[in-house]
Amino acid sequence: MTTEIATFAAGCFWGTEHIYNKHFKGIETKVGYTGGSVEDPRYEQVKKGSTDHAEALEIKFDPAQISYESLVEFFYKMHDPTTLNYQGPDVGSQYRSAIFYHSPEQKQVIDKVTTQVQKEHYPNQPIVTEIVPFQSFHDAEKYHQFYLERNPDGYACPTHYLRW
Repeated sequence: MTTEIATFAAGCFWGTEHIYNKHFKGIETKVGYTGGSVEDPRYEQVKKGSTDHAEALEIKFDPAQISYESLVEFFYKMHDPTTLNYQGPDVGSQYRSAIFYHSPEQKQVIDKVTTQVQKEHYPNQPIVTEIVPFQSFHDAEKYHQFYLERNPDGYACPTHYLRW
């Protein structure tokens, strides 16, 4: 089995992980921090917005079973890519909308899907999602992994729902 990695930031990483696992079977996910400058960031630092990291989701998937394109399309569908540095009640660059690509092929898919989504779903609002090369991923603390699956009455990340 060949495995690829997709890395997305879409606000609260609890909700991002939860909604991807709800809609895609056969993926492996973990939440963490990416896109910043601090080595080995911790939640207490990231949540203050002082590290430049975003709360993010790493997805391992088999491209023979799930296309990268479908993961990118879902990314745009499950959050608001037109809001700069916030999703609902979560405000700051740590909650930004971003896709971190792992290869030139992923970048081509992202560009194609972004253009299509902009035209079809947000014709009057610019998509502000950052599209940047992947640098590194730092796992979030263990208690953040699958948080909403373990705490169904916890913060529900109300901004993560299917928009079309």
